Amino acid sequence: MTKPWHNRWMQLIFGIICMGLVANLQYAWTLFVNPIQVKTGWALSAIQLSFSIFIVVETWLVPVEGWMVDKFGPRFVILIGAVFAAAGWVIDSYATSIEMLYVAAVIAGIGAGCVYGTCVGNALKWFPDKRGLAAGLTAAGFGAGAAITVIPIGNMILSAGYEQAFLFFGLAQGGLIFLLALLMVKPTPPVGVQAAPRIVTTKVDYTSGQMIRKPLFWLIYAIFVVVAAGGLMVTAQIGPIAKDYGLATLPMSFFGATLPLLTMTLSIDNLCNGFTRPLCGFISDRFGRENTMFFVFAGEGLAMLGLMHFGRDPIAFMTFAALIFLFWGEIFSIFPAICADTFGVKNAASNAGTLYTAKGTASLLVPLASVLSAGGNWSFVLVAGAIVTVTAAFSAKFILAPYRKRFIESANRNAA
Repeated sequence: MTKPWHNRWMQLIFGIICMGLVANLQYAWTLFVNPIQVKTGWALSAIQLSFSIFIVVETWLVPVEGWMVDKFGPRFVILIGAVFAAAGWVIDSYATSIEMLYVAAVIAGIGAGCVYGTCVGNALKWFPDKRGLAAGLTAAGFGAGAAITVIPIGNMILSAGYEQAFLFFGLAQGGLIFLLALLMVKPTPPVGVQAAPRIVTTKVDYTSGQMIRKPLFWLIYAIFVVVAAGGLMVTAQIGPIAKDYGLATLPMSFFGATLPLLTMTLSIDNLCNGFTRPLCGFISDRFGRENTMFFVFAGEGLAMLGLMHFGRDPIAFMTFAALIFLFWGEIFSIFPAICADTFGVKNAASNAGTLYTAKGTASLLVPLASVLSAGGNWSFVLVAGAIVTVTAAFSAKFILAPYRKRFIESANRNAA
């Protein structure tokens, strides 16, 4: 008899919760940076290097972790992820040298990659009929999960110190992920369930090795890198932008709560970042991947220009920052879905993981924002981000869409 928690919707919920619990490794990091610098005296650039290390490890090892999921199932990989995620923050809490901070970043990156790659791959396999929505809901956990805990973490940093916050939340999050992992099972999607006819999908299952030999993969990869870089360059710098605009500590009231503008902006941005993932995944299931990409990528570019022109006004700053996150976060639902549509579902975890390394590649371009913003001139950063995202929008609609359609039709004919 099938256990109740083996239902595909329950498995999806478990994955979403796991993603929310591991999200703070990335999205709450900005809260720790200044307290670490004040106590240790380490250079800001040296501290932030650990964040880059975390992103690179988290993304570039996902293909290996995805291969492990395809071979051994999700439970084993998420159990490993839980242990590493907890260990990363525990080491951070005891770090007495910058080198220990870097070691913690590597360990936390492995943990986050294990959880992220497994949960997204599972969603793609469980829901061949709703890939965009399922991947979007799963990715929403990673985007919005930090919004729930960013204020408690910030409060604990202020009241007990950043070390205690690292230790408590590291152990709590890792422990909960470990328990949820025990309930995860290998995906067995319902028989006969297929994607909607309007979504162009392949009947051929490619391995990751076969996939990376296709020029189409590298076109998708390049668009992912460009959009991720444009968004990361801006979203990673929201704090410094707010500080240079003189807005970071400005008190703002919202639904009866009064918080510094930067704290409130981060909470709203993370909610938008999470909300857009299932929304745009659902829209792409209905109207096509590239059509959705065209709209949201162009919207992101326009939001960046809006922040540049009107961002010194507090309300405008919060509004356009939220719109940037709203139009940017969907890449983490649409790209896994388009990868499974194009290269098959059998190896979805490893294939989506291979494509996800584009985020790590994009993170290497983020320091360019520091160069462009020399002297507090953020206009160059925002214009550069707008240009690349709008270019990606037109590339998705007028280059990727027809190319992908021809590729899949040819592959399906050959398979038949």
